[in-house]
Order: sequence, then C-alpha cells, then structure tokens
Amino acid sequence: MRKVLVCGAAFAATCLSALAVPTGAGAAVPLRDPAPPSAPTIVPTEETGTGAPSGDPETGAPSTPSESAVPESPEAPPQGGTSGGAGTTDGVVSGQAVMVTPALPRSKTYAYGKASRQRIDAYWRPAPKAAPRPAVLMIHGGYWLGGDKRSWKYFARRLTADGYVVLAPNYRLAPKAVWPAQRDDAMSALAFMKKHAKVWNLDPNRIIVIGSSSGGMLGTQLGTLGTGTRQVRGVVALSPPNNPFLAFTDGAKPGAPSAERTLRRAVIDLVRCTPGETANAACWKRVDDASSAGHVSPGDAPMLLMHSTGDFVPATHSTSLATALRSVGVEAQVKVVPGEMHASGLLEDEHTYPQILAWLRKHSG
Repeated sequence: MRKVLVCGAAFAATCLSALAVPTGAGAAVPLRDPAPPSAPTIVPTEETGTGAPSGDPETGAPSTPSESAVPESPEAPPQGGTSGGAGTTDGVVSGQAVMVTPALPRSKTYAYGKASRQRIDAYWRPAPKAAPRPAVLMIHGGYWLGGDKRSWKYFARRLTADGYVVLAPNYRLAPKAVWPAQRDDAMSALAFMKKHAKVWNLDPNRIIVIGSSSGGMLGTQLGTLGTGTRQVRGVVALSPPNNPFLAFTDGAKPGAPSAERTLRRAVIDLVRCTPGETANAACWKRVDDASSAGHVSPGDAPMLLMHSTGDFVPATHSTSLATALRSVGVEAQVKVVPGEMHASGLLEDEHTYPQILAWLRKHSG
C-alpha cells in the first residue's frame, strides 16, 4: 500500500531525492524466491515475526549484547530522514511538501557462515522480466567492536528505490575475533552475494561496496586486497580509518578527543596487541596488514572516500590511500564535507547522497 508522507521543510530535499523511483518500481509485485539447488539458508528475523537467531555456534553460549544487534551510536542512521527515512515512520510529519513513499523492498536475513555474527540482510525489488541489477554490499561501522547491519535499513531502502539490490552483513567483532577475521567475513559475505546472485536478480559483476567508519575501512580492504577489481567494481567509504596505526598514534596525543581515544583502544583490540617499540613481529604484521594503502596495486577498485572537516577520523586516512591508488593508475577521489559529521552522519549534508548516487551509476554501469 502506498501512503502519503508530509515532509517538513528541512526534509524536503531528502524526500525528493529518496523518492526518485523509476516508473513502476513502487508497484512491483513481490514474488517467491527462486529455489536453486544450493539456495542460501534463510535465518528468521524479528521482521518476519519468527524470532532472531540465538546462541553462538562457535561456543554454544547465548549471544551477548556485543554479539547480537547492538545499535552503534556513531553509525546510527541520522535523524530526520536523511538516510531515506531514518528517524521517521511511514506516517505523517508536520510540514509543507507532500510526497508519496515508495513501496518497501523485500528483505530477508541469511546465514553466510556458522558464527552468530555471520548473517546478512538482503533488500531487493522483485521484477520478473528485469535484467540483473547492479548491487551494493553495505558494511556497518562501530570501531570494529560493535554496530549492526540493521543500521543500514533505511539507506538500503533508498538505494533499492534507485534501482540497486542491497546486501548488508554483520561480521565477527574484536576483541573476540582478531584481525583479519573482520576482513575475512567481508570477503565471505561478498562471495555469498555472488554465489546466490540469481536469488535477488543481481549482477555479480556489478557490485560496489559502501562502508562507514570501520566498515569503510573494510570496504577499502576489499578494493585493494589482491587485484581489487576482481572483487568489486568500486568502493564508497564514509570516514574510513584506513590507517589503524595513524588512529593509534592520534589517539595518544595530548588533548585528543574521546572519540579518538576510543578509536586508539579499538585498534589495540582489533590487532590484539599494542603497536610500539616492544611489539613483536606478529603484532606489526597485523598492523601493517590492516592498512589499506599497503595492499594497493594496479587493477584495484576505484574509490570515493568521504570525510567531514571536523571528522575525528581525519581525511589524511584517505588522502594517503588515494595518493597510493593514483600512483598505480587507479581512480580515487577524496571529498571533504563541511561540518563535524562522521560516517553515516555525512548523509546529513544534502549534497552527499546525490554525489554517492552519481558515483554509483558511473561505476556500476
């Protein structure tokens, strides 16, 4: 059912962008999923009313808050609908502009591995006669210590309205899972997405990664590990800490804000050691491996890297990576948005989503 949404003046531009739906997209009739011989395992979720997965297959213990759906404050969808409706319901909000909300996409949760965090949400709009669509793998942030795939729900709906299939995974968290477990999970989620592409009618050769904060760093890792374009067509990263050692040193500076100090401690938890003069070779190997610039080579994925002027993950994390990419002939853009927003908070700027969408269309075509 299509409902009427009355948007406040502050939200009008966002609503107009979010609701630019191709003709007929909102009226697509949901179909049953195809059932290929190796169909992915469906995990019941709260949205289906059948309960969420519980327990940890690795230990047999019940899921703890850090291993289940933990909202991440620095990565929560910005209020006021700037992530395609986040912070609102499909109802009436005071204001002037009158818009019509698009029909919601289909969504299901699947298991791409045995661990409780190895789950992935899919969002798609069934269209039986449509050609395979470009797709986005969206990776959440949260200092590698928390966060949840559901923080992308509203942004995923917005992208599906613009013609994309979206999959958003959770991944194992530090300090329980030491690096590179997080990257391994991102790679596994991507492989799962490609293997079962026909289920959601997506083109496995037209996948772009979007990640925020630590999820953005995982995205740049996918885009540079080996020959990045063999994995993905491109990477959009919002406030990515691409150089964990830089984050570690910045967090130790006198007067460093609490967010930078938290990121410093998160780096220690991620690599499960403290970089420094007393660190052993295994520690430095993990630290170096976690720096995306260290993996750059010809054939890597083009990137759009975004920060704000007051971001606690400064743009230097991306300028050095972009320089390395350009030196081997790979396209890399660094955009700095005025303000103090971080990660998904960058979507509060009215120009951010149109820039991302234009970049996606250029590189997923």
